[in-house]
Amino acid sequence: MITTKSKGKTMPLTKLDTAAALVVIDLQKGIVGMPTAHPAEEIVGRAAQLARAFRERGLPVVLVNVSGAAPGRTDAGPRKFSFPADWAEIVPELEQNADDILVTKQRVGAFIGTSLDETLRQRGVTQVILTGVATSFGVESTARSAYDYGYNVVFVVDAMTDLDADAHRHCVEKIFPRLGETDTTSNVLKVLKEVQAQ
Repeated sequence: MITTKSKGKTMPLTKLDTAAALVVIDLQKGIVGMPTAHPAEEIVGRAAQLARAFRERGLPVVLVNVSGAAPGRTDAGPRKFSFPADWAEIVPELEQNADDILVTKQRVGAFIGTSLDETLRQRGVTQVILTGVATSFGVESTARSAYDYGYNVVFVVDAMTDLDADAHRHCVEKIFPRLGETDTTSNVLKVLKEVQAQ
């Protein structure tokens, strides 16, 4: 099993809460088509495996897409969102289900400016399992809010990627162990099976 080391300790998923939700960040047509540090089809494939497993167990699946940006000025210049009509569509490989929660955001993270926190609390969710793109942007921002809101946070590090390999690695090795637990798709699926068997 691949785990992340933090101060000499491994940080795998220790427990799956009874009310856990999978939150998939920005796996949409326009973003998955960008050049990423890891093959996008592999990231999407792992996220799709997790989504199927969560649905089979009646656990919430949250599919997040982005359709705009915060208005603040940045060194990168103004952001213009004039993209093709299907740019924000969730990739078909995720097999979006009628019971899935769709969150469309216009900020970096999935909590600010959306009803995600309220929606999760209505379902009694106490733990969020994060996947998606980009590790250092949408995933990290969502994780920081989730942690601040009091959720147990789990990062499925082989089901996420970034446009920059160093940014991805920095988040996984330095940031995420301070916000939650880090693990792999195969181990999260294994824990889900073990919980179902109990």
